[in-house]
Amino acid sequence: MYDRMEALSEQRFHLWRQRLWSLVRGPRVLEVGVGTGKNMPLWPCDVEMTAIDLTPGMLEHARRRAEESHLKVDLHLGDVQALDLPDASFDTAVATFVFCSVPDPILGLRELRRVVKPGGQIILLEHMRSPNAVVGKIMDMLNPLVVRIMGANINRRTVENIQKAGLIIDRVEDLGMGGIVKLIVSHV
Repeated sequence: MYDRMEALSEQRFHLWRQRLWSLVRGPRVLEVGVGTGKNMPLWPCDVEMTAIDLTPGMLEHARRRAEESHLKVDLHLGDVQALDLPDASFDTAVATFVFCSVPDPILGLRELRRVVKPGGQIILLEHMRSPNAVVGKIMDMLNPLVVRIMGANINRRTVENIQKAGLIIDRVEDLGMGGIVKLIVSHV
């Protein structure tokens, strides 16, 4: 049901996801918030994938999708705020539309910094608070209602959170929707 609910928006998001996955370097890659496995068809075939999700139902769907696609992936139930993974064990960590829902995004980003090797990259595709002052204030006012209904924050300041987590931002690409959706490439 989740994938069907997002089918219309996914037509646009799929191009953004392709852009993100074209930047991924291996050999060891971590996807945080794998969900139902929407990104699986885009994973590079020459990398060793580990993927986590907080929700058992989503993870089970991702497991079935991986099996049907004959993908080798190490799937784990887990929380980005407390990763049960060794320090400096991945070359790249990826998240798509995840940090809007993480209760403490800075803690989650610090955990990614911990598990990615020095010099390794963290690539995020995220929606965030509009840079437009009026639209941003409206998003701030609507955020409590949206969180209650959907569970996602619409006013996160993800670029600033990445900096607060001690990561180095290499580039931020504005992908559209008035500066709300961005591709952020950073490194440890």
